[in-house]
Amino acid sequence: MTYGKIFGWLSAGLLALLLGSESSIAQVNDANRGEGKMPAFNGLDMHLGNLYRLSNAQTRSICPENFTGEKGKAAMSIDGPAKNAARELGQGWKVSPYIFVKPKTPFTLAEIDGSGAIQQIWMTPAPLEKCRYQILRFYWDGETEPSVEVPLGDFFACGWGQYCQINSLPVCLNPGSAFNCQWNMPFRKHCKITLENLDDKDFRLYYQINYTLTEVPNDAAYFHAQFRRVLKLPYKEEYAILDGVKGRGQYVGTYMAYESKSTGWWGEGEIKFFMDGDKQFPTIAGTGTEDYFCGSYDFADRKTRLYIPFSTPYTGLPQVIPPERTHTAPQRFGMYRWHIPDPVRFQQDLKVTIQSLGWKKNGAYLPQRDDIASVAYWYQTEPHAKFPALPGKDVLEVRPLEESKVIKEEDIEK
Repeated sequence: MTYGKIFGWLSAGLLALLLGSESSIAQVNDANRGEGKMPAFNGLDMHLGNLYRLSNAQTRSICPENFTGEKGKAAMSIDGPAKNAARELGQGWKVSPYIFVKPKTPFTLAEIDGSGAIQQIWMTPAPLEKCRYQILRFYWDGETEPSVEVPLGDFFACGWGQYCQINSLPVCLNPGSAFNCQWNMPFRKHCKITLENLDDKDFRLYYQINYTLTEVPNDAAYFHAQFRRVLKLPYKEEYAILDGVKGRGQYVGTYMAYESKSTGWWGEGEIKFFMDGDKQFPTIAGTGTEDYFCGSYDFADRKTRLYIPFSTPYTGLPQVIPPERTHTAPQRFGMYRWHIPDPVRFQQDLKVTIQSLGWKKNGAYLPQRDDIASVAYWYQTEPHAKFPALPGKDVLEVRPLEESKVIKEEDIEK
């Protein structure tokens, strides 16, 4: 940029400030665009502070009323599953509001060509109790291995097959069984989202996937999510929330569906982040399970000893099953922790573990054998390392709580 251009730009800016006129400000904006100072807004990273900005991004939406998201192609169905309900009204009157996913057959919920980002997903599954058998998979830019492979309920931080209210920024659950997520998921060439029904019966699903077609910045990484479950953690082993990640990115969230099988407190375990070549010792270690999920002292009222469920923008314990006093067993919990203002950044590799740890009667720590399921959420460059095989249907199953057995301290090593 020449000195003359710099002087001209400064003069125009000063004139706009002095006169406060729309025309003068517009002249400055035009000049800035010409010098590359104010690139066109791509319509991503939306928040209250930039809702006023215009963009060439194109808004599209996929649902059973428009499986392709094409412009001007919604609400055209004449033979959808609700055609009988709409028989007196006809085409355009909610003929296809939901789908039935057949057993053992993946259903393509969305397939999108071009560059853009998923911005919001809404789903209402029926029945809710069967969500562990419904596997969501996301594929970016033509990859053959999914970047997201998670049971439907767990993806939305609701893994126990029972509704719970969640009021967080990227995920919210609303009455009666409305699953919502607002993770920003960019892609550059192609996006494919599927749902596989592992159950023996048809699964009904209402859904809407809202996205934008636009330019994606060069430094945008791809969204990933991975599910794991251990029915009975081996003695003195740490639970692996995530392992084997290769590439550069940032870890952005954890959901855990935790079943305590002992009568004592279960949340003393430390979370650990091993990154960029860490071996025996991690770079980051927490001080306790409830500490990592931003609670303290057993998530309990200090007087009544009752658990206090909570849900906030970045962290929560929205699910306590049953809502009993602390230190009863077996008991189930749902917890989330979103690293939105504090992502855990890695340059080469990442491993995340957490301990299942309680107390012995003599005041020493007790490694526990609890039932733990989790979802790890992160962004990274592609290609990603292949995920471990998803647990089979017998491991995914959410059994009735009354079938779970308490593990006594004297039996913990068996």
